[in-house]
Amino acid sequence: MGDLRAEARHARAELASTLDAIEYKLNLPKQLRIKRRRLTHALRQLGEDSPAALVGIALGAATVVGVIVWFGASAVAKNR
Repeated sequence: MGDLRAEARHARAELASTLDAIEYKLNLPKQLRIKRRRLTHALRQLGEDSPAALVGIALGAATVVGVIVWFGASAVAKNR
């Protein structure tokens, strides 16, 4: 009888762990917060370790956004 109770306790613990893992994976707002914090931390660390690299990344991102806006504006202007 004691073995059955121990097995049931173990099965309940495994089920609870599985449900917690599923909830963690499906909680998109929480996942986004975690990823944002990791990215923010990584960028701050990069800024402290190598400010020039951070500036380069910022300039690259600004260039990409500028090119996308340029192509979008050109496409709109051609369709008029």
